[in-house]
Amino acid sequence: MNPPAGYADRVTKTPAFRLGVLGSGKGSNFVAICEAMDAGLLPAEVAVVISDVAEAGILKHATDRGLPARYLAPGKFRTKLDEDAEAAYLTALREARVDLVVLAGFMRILKGEFLRAFEGRVVNIHPSLLPSFPGLAAWKQALDYGVKVTGCTVHYVDQGVDTGPIIGQRAVPVLDGDTAESLHARIQEAERQLYPATIAAIARGRVAVRGRLTTGFGAGQPVDR
Repeated sequence: MNPPAGYADRVTKTPAFRLGVLGSGKGSNFVAICEAMDAGLLPAEVAVVISDVAEAGILKHATDRGLPARYLAPGKFRTKLDEDAEAAYLTALREARVDLVVLAGFMRILKGEFLRAFEGRVVNIHPSLLPSFPGLAAWKQALDYGVKVTGCTVHYVDQGVDTGPIIGQRAVPVLDGDTAESLHARIQEAERQLYPATIAAIARGRVAVRGRLTTGFGAGQPVDR
């Protein structure tokens, strides 16, 4: 007796690597991640998109693509989730069976129970070559300091601010006559290349962590198959 059509595919297909994306803004890095998946360059799927801003552009990008998208109120604090909000975010991510939490312009600091629940499974992209210029407006910090090269960094998130193990970086030169806006725009272009490539390496199981050292993904690698 022959098995039903598609039976072999259903049995042998590897479960997709599931991303939970948190964002507060326009969602340009989220779009870059989706485009890499559409092109077959990032072996993952978006399980849920959550924002702390009800009208955030990232939610519209998600709904336009038919992806699960939710606004969850952040609670009473300005820069972090309160306890009730943290619990709601954790519930939503667990229900979505998320393998990796991807911060895409999420303007809340994650600490405590959230990072314990997803230990070693939260990544962020920062607009400087860490450990230089952590915190807000890193491109302006770099320009004001007078460096000749800055860039962007993908790192695991730990209990500090922009202090987790570095996975990948891409350099961006500071040009004569740069403004904060022009430099930030070029850094964002680099982010849209680096972030999908780094997530793809994680999804393929290439990235290993030992203390602060990560291996398996070189600086500035392009998206590859």
